[in-house]
Amino acid sequence: PSLLVTPVMSSPCCGFLAQYTHHHLVAFLLTFFSYVLLHASRKTFSNVKVSISAQWTPSVQNASSPAFSPGETWEENNLFADSDGATLFLGVLDTIFLFSYAVGLYMSGVIGDRMNLRYVLSFGLCGSAIVEFVFGTLTEWLQFYNIYLYCGLWVLNGLLQSAVWPCVVAVMGNWFGKSGRGFVFGLWSACASVGNILGAFLASSVLKYGYEYAFLVTSVLQFAGGVVVFFGLLTSPKEVGLRPVEKDADSHRPLMSDEEDEEGSEEVCDGGYYTIRQGDEEPRETPKAIGFCQAFCLPGVLPYSLAYACLKLVNYSFFFWLPFYLSRNFGWKEAQADRLSVWYDVGGIIGGTIQGLISDFMGKRAPVLAVSLLLAMGALVGYSHSPPDQVVNAALLATTGFFIGGPSNMISSAISADLGRQEALRGSQEALATVTGIVDGTGSIGAAAGQVTHTRDRESTHMHTVHAYTEKYTGCSIVFILPLIVTEIRAMWRERRARAQEL
Repeated sequence: PSLLVTPVMSSPCCGFLAQYTHHHLVAFLLTFFSYVLLHASRKTFSNVKVSISAQWTPSVQNASSPAFSPGETWEENNLFADSDGATLFLGVLDTIFLFSYAVGLYMSGVIGDRMNLRYVLSFGLCGSAIVEFVFGTLTEWLQFYNIYLYCGLWVLNGLLQSAVWPCVVAVMGNWFGKSGRGFVFGLWSACASVGNILGAFLASSVLKYGYEYAFLVTSVLQFAGGVVVFFGLLTSPKEVGLRPVEKDADSHRPLMSDEEDEEGSEEVCDGGYYTIRQGDEEPRETPKAIGFCQAFCLPGVLPYSLAYACLKLVNYSFFFWLPFYLSRNFGWKEAQADRLSVWYDVGGIIGGTIQGLISDFMGKRAPVLAVSLLLAMGALVGYSHSPPDQVVNAALLATTGFFIGGPSNMISSAISADLGRQEALRGSQEALATVTGIVDGTGSIGAAAGQVTHTRDRESTHMHTVHAYTEKYTGCSIVFILPLIVTEIRAMWRERRARAQEL
């Protein structure tokens, strides 16, 4: 049967963007904003920890309680005798969430490769929104405080949220091929940082009315996002009869070679063309999903998973505790600390995009990560000596976010897509969600271990103590990918010598 090859955009000068249709834009935006809303609701918990701690302790033990609060109300509703006990339990909740999130990622990646990604993604978004509403809003409205209920809800929340990331990465991997993946995914992976910024803004805006309204606003928005995804997301070009055709760029392969859509690519055209399946054409057989153990043994999965475990530990130390530490150490108001913490995410957005673009230009990922992580260690040392000046603190935060958030975004998105679309998967390309779940799940185990450290050393709330081990784990992330760094640098050297000999 014949194939009709249709140009996506008529103007050849469009260059890089010429390979994309409006369907790509819709898939990009829906997956982007679905994770923005998820992270906004997740960030809310870290942004209101001071208020929650005040609500869970008697008024005589904390200065943040309103003067008009009746003493008997505090005595009846408090969960802990002092703020230290409340802080310890908040750290326990972070640890519970991350461990359940990690376990869920290992499962949801496998499920995502076997079920409709749209159903799994919508279920995770809507289910998590309901749990967060019950946790932060309904319990406060009912004045019902129970440690076991909070723990159970946060376990469930971790499991439900774990369904989202593997699915959105898999959808993006289906729509966007290896050409320009570092830049596209670098830009797209800013969704987590944008969500953090949105969550901080929403929380600080309604915090004066009570922390329960921060949970209410973000959970309602997240639920609405899940509904939009359910009715509007196309998970693959095949759903609209499109089949991507890409140029084979042997000299600029990413980390792993990417033989996506080998069939149907007999006719290769500049400018990004798509083959459109005719009505009488036999549909291609759906590839079988790869097993969990097979995915774990794929080249590059284990070292990048271990590196991401160290890196996510560092990243989530800032994510969960930065507003709390800024408020405690510098005496800034909670709303001020929330707004200041967004500069870390601003740096991560810029870092992920620029570093992804550089890795596309080089055709290699690991060397870019290595340079950024080495500079990140210096940035952490600088931030640990930050003076109590908000402008200086913001500048140092943005620099730190650039060198830590950038590599974190690359590993969790572009590199995960590289790993899930490599040459070893020639017979089974349904591994993207599974591989993404493995990488992010291992990373979440590392982040959970970091929360255990925070909980154990809760008295050491000074930045010097916190950064002592974040610097160490940043160095460990370089060690784990060192073999890949050496391999890719050697490959670059061979390619340069080959080009020099041709000249």
